[in-house]
Formats: sequence, structure tokens, C-alpha cells
Amino acid sequence: MTAKSVERTATHILLIAIGLGLAAIVLVEFVLRVQRVLVWLAIAAFFTAALYPATNWIQQRMPGRRRSWATVVAFLAIVLVVGGVLAAFAVPLAREGTQLAGQLPGMIADARAGRGPVGDLLSRTHAVEYVQQNQDRIKQIATGLGAPALNFVQSLATGVVAAVTIFVLSFLAVLEGPKLVAGTLTLLPTGSSGRVRDVGRECVRTITGYITGNLIISVVCGVLTYVMLKIFGVPFAGLVALFVGLADLIPLVGATLGAIVAAAAAFIHSVPAGIAVVVFFIIYQQLENHFLQPLVFARTVKLNPLTVLVAILLFTELAGILGALLAIPVAGIIQVILKDLWRHRKRNRAGDPAEPVTPDRPTTGNRPATAPDA
Repeated sequence: MTAKSVERTATHILLIAIGLGLAAIVLVEFVLRVQRVLVWLAIAAFFTAALYPATNWIQQRMPGRRRSWATVVAFLAIVLVVGGVLAAFAVPLAREGTQLAGQLPGMIADARAGRGPVGDLLSRTHAVEYVQQNQDRIKQIATGLGAPALNFVQSLATGVVAAVTIFVLSFLAVLEGPKLVAGTLTLLPTGSSGRVRDVGRECVRTITGYITGNLIISVVCGVLTYVMLKIFGVPFAGLVALFVGLADLIPLVGATLGAIVAAAAAFIHSVPAGIAVVVFFIIYQQLENHFLQPLVFARTVKLNPLTVLVAILLFTELAGILGALLAIPVAGIIQVILKDLWRHRKRNRAGDPAEPVTPDRPTTGNRPATAPDA
């Protein structure tokens, strides 16, 4: 190799390295700028995967088998189910809210006089004296609450926009799903389309199982919390248990967020109730994270408990709450793909006529070798 060719090769390698580096920088910058949209797309993909099998089932049983009507029925059913669940909580929540509104003046009067749970708590902590001695500082802090309030309103508006966007994306993805799948499969080699379709179905089952398992765990957490609060007579147990159940949808940290609210409500009621609720959540969170969650997801996502726990820990460390939400379905999808690659590799090895059969590898019969599946 001449000096010029060596120099030319080195220049090419340098240019390729620079190009790859610039491409990586552009890709990272792009991901950072559209991070919110990517999160919306990921959530919409999960909802799409969860509703896709149900929509197919409805379409097969509808007159005319129109995809549009099947999609409308599926989403309407989800809306009705969610509305029914909320309605089931609406009556006790409305009753407890009315009760709170009626008791609020008396609670304020008791607090000022040092009576009742709130008054006793204020007396023990000397909160009233602190407020009287630091009125100017408290007024200054209250004046500066305008910016956080504005940020809260902006976050609320962003949440509404995100919910509507995710709903529309999921609806369109379910509606146009068969066309998108068929168009994608036509781009693949003829022998690979069936294999890719099977892998896709298994991935959809994994996501559906994850959503089902998460809902089961959240219902268990909410019900146990409600029972615990009722045993100790904590007021507004339904409202607190509903919040705990919704917060528990977030893996690992959700139970902690709900426990803070439940413990605060219990301590306001009485110190023994607060201590009991704290002990309950310490025990329950350990059981959920290391027993209930791995056990449920092992049955719904077909992952062994150790894999579930390791995936949650790793993805949470990498991407925080979003990583915790995506850990189990992503691990399940990776498992589906790896199993397919392993089966395909075994078929290729078993069906290779050039590979000799040794005594250590007995044959399964006198059938001739067949071509490997694509």
C-alpha cells in the first residue's frame, strides 16, 4: 500500500468519524427538542396496542365488518367503562365532599380555639404563634405564589392538550392499523412477512398484559388502602384510596406518592392512625415491589419475576418515571424478539442439509430435512 493510499484511507476514516459524530449530535438535539411529542407517541402506542385486539374482535362480529364503526364502538366502550368507574366513586366522593364543606367552618373554629384533631396539632406544633410572629414574611411568600400558580395552570393546559392528542393518535392508529400493517408487510421479503406478523402479535399481547397487570395491582392497592383507612376511621377514605390507586399506576414510586397523602390524612385524624398507615405502606410497598408486581407481571407479560425487578430498576435509573413505566413492556418486547431469533436460528441449524448428524445429536425420525422457515 502506497503512502497516498494510506493517507486517502485515513482521510476517509476521519471524515466518516466526523460525519457519524455530527449525525449523533443532530439526533440527540432532535430527540431533546421533540421529547414531549415522543412521550405522547409512546403512550398512544400503548393504548393502540391495548385496544387493537378488542377492535379486531368487534370488527369480526359487526355487520359489514366496517373498521370505522368497530373503532368507534371500542373507544366508546372504554369511555363508558371509565365513566362507570368514576360514577361508582362519584356518589361517596360527593357525599364526603359535602360533609367536608359542612364541617369546614366548625373545623376552623375548633382550630382557632385549639380543639379537635387540627387544633390539637396546631397547639402541639405552635403553628398559630409562628404565624402571628411571621405575618410579614408569610405575606411576602404569598405574594410570590403568582408564578407557581401560573406554572400550574400552564401545566394543566399542557396535560389537557396531551390527553386529547394521545386520544386522537390512538383512535387514528387503531382505525388505520390494518392498512399500516399491510403496507409495512408488503415492504418485506415474501418469506418474512408471516414471521414479522407473528412477532408483532406477540408484542401486542405483551403490552396488553402489562396494562392489565398494572390495573390489577392498582386496584389491589386502592382496595387495601380503603380497608386500612376505614378500620382506623380516617375520614374521606374513598377520596384518599382513589388517589392512592391512581398514583400506584406508576411503578416503584407510585405507592410512595400515595402513601404520603394517605399518611397525612391519617395523622390529621389521629397519631395512632397515622403511625399504623405508615407501617402499612412500608410493608405493602415492599410486598408490591418485590412480590406482587413481579408475580402479576410474570403471568400477564410472561416475564419471570427476577427479569421484571431488574428491568424496572435499570430503566428507572436510566429514565426516571418514564423509564419505570416503559421498563416491563420493553423488556417483554425484547424477550419476544430474542425468542423469535432463537427459534429461527434453531430451525436453520436443524434444517441445514450440509450439517452432519453426530451421535451426540440424535435424529427425531427418518423424515428428510426441510427448508428453514423464513
